[in-house]
Amino acid sequence: MPTTLYDNHGRPITYLRLAVTDRCNLRCFYCMPAEGIPYLPKQALLTYEEMERLVHVLAGMGITKVRITGGEPFVRKDLMYFLRRLKQIKGIEEVHITTNGVLTAPHIAQLKAIGIASVNLSLDTLDGERFRQITRRDEYGKVMHCLEQLLVHNIPVKINTVVMEGQNTKDIIPLAELTRTAPVSVRFIEEMPFNGEGNHYPVLVWTHDKIMQVLRQQYPNLQKISDKSHDTAYHYQVPGYAGTVGVIAAFSRTFCGSCNRIRITAQGTLKTCLYDGGVLDLKQLLRSRATDELIAEAFLRAFRHRAKDGFEAESRSRRTPVHESMSTIGG
Repeated sequence: MPTTLYDNHGRPITYLRLAVTDRCNLRCFYCMPAEGIPYLPKQALLTYEEMERLVHVLAGMGITKVRITGGEPFVRKDLMYFLRRLKQIKGIEEVHITTNGVLTAPHIAQLKAIGIASVNLSLDTLDGERFRQITRRDEYGKVMHCLEQLLVHNIPVKINTVVMEGQNTKDIIPLAELTRTAPVSVRFIEEMPFNGEGNHYPVLVWTHDKIMQVLRQQYPNLQKISDKSHDTAYHYQVPGYAGTVGVIAAFSRTFCGSCNRIRITAQGTLKTCLYDGGVLDLKQLLRSRATDELIAEAFLRAFRHRAKDGFEAESRSRRTPVHESMSTIGG
């Protein structure tokens, strides 16, 4: 098996986003309706043992980076046990986590001890009342405590902010100002229609270009800095600031040409693009006692038919219009 896999468009596949649950303790405006979504019964989700087996197979095929997502990962019981198991898999060089921070703080010392590479913290506002309105929950204090503890323990932090018309556009500059003294990366993300309802607006107003206009107006000396290979964000820095800001064109999909990531949902569906409807039922394979070799072959077939970009993936999908929740997709 090659050390690096390539899809049918010549893009390397080295990064797995693995959702451990579809459940979340927030009800964010851009992710799901106020009443929530129908959660899957426990038996419909992959077990930790099944997830570990899939990561073993993929590590043997060239995957080196794993990001744990949800839902909210820390809602699932015994997550720290699973993270320790992942860190022991040969070939996996980095394990990262995306979290909303509500339940994370008590585990931060352990995350540091086991060598978690970074934490992406979802934070859409620095105003407690707007936080309550956006998330439909009153948990702002816990999230800010989580951020404080991540910095205290010197765990690299990326703050993910979804920019939403009429919700949090006033927070762009206050969030960017966190980078003045804190070594964090604040990334502003175009809103996507994965909220369980479909598009909130006829036309996306807050595109990556408009977000950049706001940043440049406030920071005329904002400097472009280098992006890592396969980054989804375009990164910038205010001279003299400790951290960086980034913009992710998640709806405009300007970064598809260098995408190196695949997703496995909590129910075991392989997605080779965020916008596809799922291309392989891994849970069925696992529970039909398929060998690792058969599972690897199924992965290879899926990679050979990967959509060129998010627009092609969306056009292939039966979901028209998009109506899934990001909580079920896995971030």
